[in-house]
Amino acid sequence: MLLPFRRTLLVTSLFLTASAFAAPAGDLPLMPWPQQVEITSPAGKFVLNDALQLQVKGDALMPEVNHWRERLAQQTGWYLLPQNTGSAGEHPAISIEIKQKVAAQPMPDSDESYQLTVTPQGATLTANTRFGAMRGMETLLQLVQNDGENTFIPLVTVHDQPRFAWRGVLLDSARHFLPVADIKRQLDGMAAAKFNVLHWHLSDDQGWRFESQKYPKLQELASDGQFYTVAQMKDVVAYATQLGIRVVPEIDMPGHASAIAVAYPELLSAPGPYKMERSWGVHEPTLDPSNEKVYAFADAIVGELTQIFPDPYLHIGGDEVDATQWKTSKPIQAFMKEKGIADTHALQAYFNTRLQTILHQHQRKMVGWDEIFHPDLPHDIVIQSWQGPDSLGASAQKGYQGILSTGFYLDQPHSAAYHYRNEILPQPLGVDQNVADGEKAQSWKFNMPRLKGKPVDGSFTLIEGKNGWRGFIDFTGKTRREVRDIVWQDDGKVSFAVDTWMGDTRPVLTLKDGKFSGYFIIGNARYPVTGGPLSTVPDGQPPVVPDAENMKNILGGEAALWQENITSQILDLKLWPRGFVVAERLWSAQDVKDTRNMYQRLAKIDAWSVVSVGLQQHAEAARLMTRLSDSTDIAPLLSFSTALEPAQYYTRQHIKFQAGHYTQAEPLNRLADALPAESNAVREFAAQIETLVADPKNPQAAHAARGQLENWQRSAEQVKPVLVQNSVLRPLQPVAEQLGALSSQGLIWLEKLQKGETLSVQERQQAQAALDDAAKVQDELVLAVVYPLEKLLGTVPVQK
Repeated sequence: MLLPFRRTLLVTSLFLTASAFAAPAGDLPLMPWPQQVEITSPAGKFVLNDALQLQVKGDALMPEVNHWRERLAQQTGWYLLPQNTGSAGEHPAISIEIKQKVAAQPMPDSDESYQLTVTPQGATLTANTRFGAMRGMETLLQLVQNDGENTFIPLVTVHDQPRFAWRGVLLDSARHFLPVADIKRQLDGMAAAKFNVLHWHLSDDQGWRFESQKYPKLQELASDGQFYTVAQMKDVVAYATQLGIRVVPEIDMPGHASAIAVAYPELLSAPGPYKMERSWGVHEPTLDPSNEKVYAFADAIVGELTQIFPDPYLHIGGDEVDATQWKTSKPIQAFMKEKGIADTHALQAYFNTRLQTILHQHQRKMVGWDEIFHPDLPHDIVIQSWQGPDSLGASAQKGYQGILSTGFYLDQPHSAAYHYRNEILPQPLGVDQNVADGEKAQSWKFNMPRLKGKPVDGSFTLIEGKNGWRGFIDFTGKTRREVRDIVWQDDGKVSFAVDTWMGDTRPVLTLKDGKFSGYFIIGNARYPVTGGPLSTVPDGQPPVVPDAENMKNILGGEAALWQENITSQILDLKLWPRGFVVAERLWSAQDVKDTRNMYQRLAKIDAWSVVSVGLQQHAEAARLMTRLSDSTDIAPLLSFSTALEPAQYYTRQHIKFQAGHYTQAEPLNRLADALPAESNAVREFAAQIETLVADPKNPQAAHAARGQLENWQRSAEQVKPVLVQNSVLRPLQPVAEQLGALSSQGLIWLEKLQKGETLSVQERQQAQAALDDAAKVQDELVLAVVYPLEKLLGTVPVQK
């Protein structure tokens, strides 16, 4: 059975003109989904046993072979008989054939393509290089299944190669130090997900983590004793190399330099004194671009890095430069006047140009964040975008290579679906913004204050045409975005959805008689908004979309795991399994985007990654809940937590900021820290409610929804003794009360829906008020079951 496919252009620095058959994903437990999968016999199997043999031809990959055998043993529970090296190994069950022997060090243009064929007699994996063989073996290991009688691999033929060449994960060792063992485990996960770049953030305001031989006071005075020795960093590079993963180090310059200031204040733009920075955020200490000693420092550090990290790229940061010190320094202002440097942005470009020369002398290319972009820099730099597809598209159109991180910030709790919808290549608007004859349009301005930073404001426009509603939104300073899922209610309430840099954004507003009230749901957290009608449809900026030739400058993307709210104790929990979702967006064809199918496969990959790869997302959550429960019986807390989610977007960080706790010293010991970004139980319950909205009599959905509500009803009672005994958990006692009450009410609403009964107007109003109260962020958590319950309530008819 050949799964359906269609031709898709692969835009990658490896395959600039190639095309391949790309299949929307099927049901096999694969992630990322390959470019082409053919099931050759739906009922056929290649049955495995404990005498399983692996053989590699064309390259010496014996350490990897032993590792793959260990993982197969983990997946099967077998003790595998020894690997034969003589005649018995001539007919292996799994044969890996590598056509070309290449250097072990992965490079930006390494060939990662492979073909896999599984027959009843065995599996043959063919690849041009060892890197393709590594990627193909992950696919094969994911295919290993058990039907209760046999352990087997389905009979398939796979042709695969990555859509993008740069597929990375950023780990932030500067804000919270990560032990080497934890980094290696993430590298195992990255290889399993077919990531190929570790972006290692080694310096920031809160710490310098790189042992420097030439500037030793950096680690002596600015690391709190937590830094990586040269030997440790080389060990990480060697480990990554065995997995086919490049390591790109980042030393942040000229901003985020507080740690450098503590060790070598003479390099800074102001005299100090300086001390270790414990607070998160953007800080003033900045390197002095007018000081030649700064360039000698940069040259020495780059030279040391190149002796450890062989990758051709080196990341110089360059983001969030606070120009206060530059503006207030008389020597720097005089320097700018002498050199004809117009402003601080041009001063940073001058610094980066000097830094680029240093990098070239050490045979390295520059990677930096959006802020490094300047036409004075050569076109061999790579710009990593945290500012979004418009910034990425603009620099790509001007001939600069780039990678996307906006929408892939995994330190923020977001749904996997939000990350999955985040297309790498900038897209056009996709909606007709013109109002035709006979159509009606209404535009509204809005202002949404945040807990930290400037308010978010702008306008949105909804157009009613012959085919229903369409619309778009204009955030101030950003390009126009299409909105989706527009729903109007009889009382003038409207909701719609749009993916923004903040997350899955869902305005819920009442627009009536020229009045405006409501809120934006950012992920799962409500933010009140104010605003009013506009007399005309405003002009908007179109998305910045490069032409076809310049689109090739976009090399891929990186998931970013900034670690203000993450320590090594919860590292896996925050990175996995959502990392596989980002990996699929970077590897698989653009048309592999069915969210429901993704969640089905993700559940299987989540379990596989624990068994085969050794990732610890579930162990870390259980360990934190064991501590909070002060007992190994974590069932009550675990069941209770399935109704909860950490407040999404930057809500948790901003709450800590308002409380004066946005610092390195803030303990990450709340229940919110033990939770995944989204609750699978709530998501599945929401799907059941959607089914019931369409078909109130659906017995399977009603049975499942009723069972889940009864579980939450019980857990709300059972968890109360646990919440009382721990001071960290006590703030959640009202949440348990709300969960119990709302679960009971939900059972009543479900019953009324199925029987066609009604609620009085007063009952509806009281129920909505209870839901609104329960939707508030409490102890950095959201009672996420509120949202599907609100949908259920809205489906029950009201007495007329």
